[in-house]
Amino acid sequence: MPAVTVDDVLSLPRIPAADLAAVDRPVRSVTTAPRGFEGEGFPVRRAFAGVDLADLDPFVHLDQMGEVEYAPGEPKGTPWHPHRGFETVTYMIDGEMAHQDSNGGGGLISNGDTQWMTAGSGILHIETPPEALVMSGGLFHGFQLWVNLPSDKKWATPRYQDIRGAKVGLLASTDGGALVRVIAGSLPGVDLAGPGSTYTPITLAHATLQPGAELTLPWQPDFNALVYALGGSGVVGSGDGARPLRAGQLAVLGAGDTVTVRAEAAQESRSPELDVLVLGGRPIREPVAWYGPFVMNNESELRQAFEDFQAGKLGTIPADH
Repeated sequence: MPAVTVDDVLSLPRIPAADLAAVDRPVRSVTTAPRGFEGEGFPVRRAFAGVDLADLDPFVHLDQMGEVEYAPGEPKGTPWHPHRGFETVTYMIDGEMAHQDSNGGGGLISNGDTQWMTAGSGILHIETPPEALVMSGGLFHGFQLWVNLPSDKKWATPRYQDIRGAKVGLLASTDGGALVRVIAGSLPGVDLAGPGSTYTPITLAHATLQPGAELTLPWQPDFNALVYALGGSGVVGSGDGARPLRAGQLAVLGAGDTVTVRAEAAQESRSPELDVLVLGGRPIREPVAWYGPFVMNNESELRQAFEDFQAGKLGTIPADH
């Protein structure tokens, strides 16, 4: 699971040890993501399935794409489709994905790169494996996160951010046993911020823990906190409230100052490390009306989104696609 790696984690800035008075966030629930298929048939795990939207706010959806080893001719993507009212964050760990949208955004992302598309008032886009990957086959693994927009930003002009892996903020855990990649936002007391520019205040990080390592992240008190295991096994939380966490499981945490994750000392050969997404944001606390590719505040806005799409008001597929 390469994403962005470094030769010497100990050369990176360390996350400071938590204050003795800091309260570690308790684990409220652990759920297992069901498997399904997206787009033209690529496998996903629905990380947020069964979790109340109020616990996820400001997020609404998270798909772990793969991990799958494609044979030649097998890689699949999604056809052109619309979005309105939120932002999509696509992060590649292994493999490649090409993006194009009706606003002129697009590009190819590979190991550790991120595409951040603000649908805002409306956009059409397509995500496909590049032709070379279709011909050769290969490993494909990543995730796509949907970040809700507050009502006054749902009509923002669409935009696109192409974030190369080299721009991601890198930190080492206090014990030096974990590499933390900060994709967006920041950690309290840490002088480093991720490159992703967000309308909704969030923090998004991808951490890789060596067997037996522990990671304690300072966390914004007014943010919610979620931990999703991409691979490996470990525990989330601390003390008597710690809970096991395995690949494909999501932990919803309660209030507090820090988020703690620990990797089991023994990992299986297919996942020799514990890889987790740690994410949270300031809850928007507005009504959510969500159906398919549109995330709005009420049913009237949903109907309008479908009508605007059918009328061609959400964009035009580029002639050169």
